[in-house]
Amino acid sequence: LSWATRSGLPPASAALLASGPDGEMLWLDVTHRPGQEPSVQLMGHYVLPPCKQRWHTCAAFLPQGGLLVCGDRRGSLLLFPCSSSPGWAVESTGTANGGTSPVHKNSGGSLEPSCLARRRALLPLEAPLSMLFGLHGKMGVTSVICHGDYIYSTGRDGIYRQLRLQGQQLEVLRKHRPCKGLQWIEELRFTQDGDLLVLGFHADNFVVWSSKMGENLHCIPCGGGHRSWSYCSSPSAEVFAFIKCGDVMLYHRETEPCEQQVLLASLHGREISCVRRLGAVEVPGHAALNVFVTGSEDTTACILALSEHTRAVVPLARLSDHISSVRALALSGPAGPGGEGLSTLLFSAGGRAQIECYRLLCAGDPASESAVACQVIHVASHRLDEHWERKKNRHKLVKMDPETRYMSLSVVPGTTTEQLPAPWKFLTAACSDGSVRVFGLLEAARKLVLVAESFHHQRCVLKVETFLHAQAAGERRHLLCSAATDGGIAFWDITGTITDATDALHKAQGEMQPLDLGAPLLTIMAHSCGVNSLHVHKTPEGQYLVASGSDDGSIHVCLLEVTLIGGETATETCLHVLERVARPCAHAAHVTGIRVLQPDLLLSASVDQRLTLWRRGSGELEALSTTFFHVPDLAEMDCWEVAEARGELSYYCVLCGQGLEML
Repeated sequence: LSWATRSGLPPASAALLASGPDGEMLWLDVTHRPGQEPSVQLMGHYVLPPCKQRWHTCAAFLPQGGLLVCGDRRGSLLLFPCSSSPGWAVESTGTANGGTSPVHKNSGGSLEPSCLARRRALLPLEAPLSMLFGLHGKMGVTSVICHGDYIYSTGRDGIYRQLRLQGQQLEVLRKHRPCKGLQWIEELRFTQDGDLLVLGFHADNFVVWSSKMGENLHCIPCGGGHRSWSYCSSPSAEVFAFIKCGDVMLYHRETEPCEQQVLLASLHGREISCVRRLGAVEVPGHAALNVFVTGSEDTTACILALSEHTRAVVPLARLSDHISSVRALALSGPAGPGGEGLSTLLFSAGGRAQIECYRLLCAGDPASESAVACQVIHVASHRLDEHWERKKNRHKLVKMDPETRYMSLSVVPGTTTEQLPAPWKFLTAACSDGSVRVFGLLEAARKLVLVAESFHHQRCVLKVETFLHAQAAGERRHLLCSAATDGGIAFWDITGTITDATDALHKAQGEMQPLDLGAPLLTIMAHSCGVNSLHVHKTPEGQYLVASGSDDGSIHVCLLEVTLIGGETATETCLHVLERVARPCAHAAHVTGIRVLQPDLLLSASVDQRLTLWRRGSGELEALSTTFFHVPDLAEMDCWEVAEARGELSYYCVLCGQGLEML
């Protein structure tokens, strides 16, 4: 049994949902009448999907009307049709203390006690319109609520999910893991000050977690979640009641004024390892706001807005799907404006060989605190050891590469053309196990598939970059360069691999065995040790400048020319090194950020906290200026150009490490 509120009912009425044998569920409207038996009106008759434990655990009526969403003991979310048209009413004519005689409301005659069962048989048995089977695991769904335009569900898997209604189908937007160890989430409460309270059980304690503060507001020892409980809060007091060993226990606390003041909110709990700029959002009445994504060693990625006018950083959303550190970020091309803002695909990757993909939608919202509204839709995820998690007796086997980590990501540009009509996007990854991997994403089906790999480097691969070579005749080549810890940079032609992978994915409906990338076209030894930064820039002449920075503080720049040689049946790609320039000891520490701004201008950043602008001349690099920045342990740099009002071209960069800084 469970109660649910429904709009349109009198104050003394509520909806009651009752599960019975064989997955049968009834929707009853119950009205309280003082001094009389409650009146009961049968409104709906539903059937739950087959499973071992076949009963519902929670329900909510959607404000859109005509729909009912339920959670069941198997962890599934179900969407049923519902109509507010009058059903079969069964009520009592006696008083609360007298005899009762069930009477049909419309007939006025007396009915036998089994009239409810007979009327139930006359109602059609409704099946779910939409079902997300086992969404919250086998421990069940604990609550479902509607807030704004979204649906929120909680479960005993330690996760609460945000969903929306698309037509008559439930669509999962994203999932949230509020804090480590909170495995039993029972309920969500939205407060008037914009906070989201997560109620649940951590071990044998009842916990109230504040999403806004990122900490526990209450922790009450009660023995755990296998008990009846109730929690109520008001501006003056908070009360928690529960049953323990047959006794009703009451916890009461008067609200105390909060003396804690946050002077500067933190972005992450540990160092920031990667950063990417999505773009700028124009908001009426506000200066342009830059939107960034950061990844950290604290296993989260944060989407934030930064105002150049106020210099304030406001987090917009936090992504907590990773189980280990977030080491690399990539965007599917420039974050171009959508219908009313920015729309782009975000890839994040890091430890435990895990990749997550999201669709980000950012638009101006003058009414909000940040002036920017950000919607996050989780698209797909991939882990190399997913098959391992499904194995039986896996504790008896040796797991291969348990510590594989993605070090860098790059989206392959220009894959949706006449030659490749399928809407697949491709992503390349540098891996700590010595491999370069290529993944394919089909956003419509929410599939992320490993399509190719190569272990050519035989050591940790630190960086990857992809670029598109297009000729006037329409011939296109997708090229990849990868850099490893030995200082070598390899160049690959992955055009054939992408074409073969697209065909295989189309024929096999999104499943395939990984292809072999083959041997690289060219390998150059650019440095004496690991390559920590890499960038490719196309010149107006159609050539490519490849700039790299190393652990030894050196900078290397080479000029490449791509030529296509072949006949009518096959075309071979050839790379030629036209020029190489090296600057040993350009910095006093690791060069962790490098960017070619123009064919003759280069920007580098290092752990020595120096940002240096270089001019590329004939066979040498000349330092033009050096700026000191304030971020220690620099991890990464991102740059972009802005056309100023006077027609001048300005370059901005954002630096991350033990903090974040924009210059």
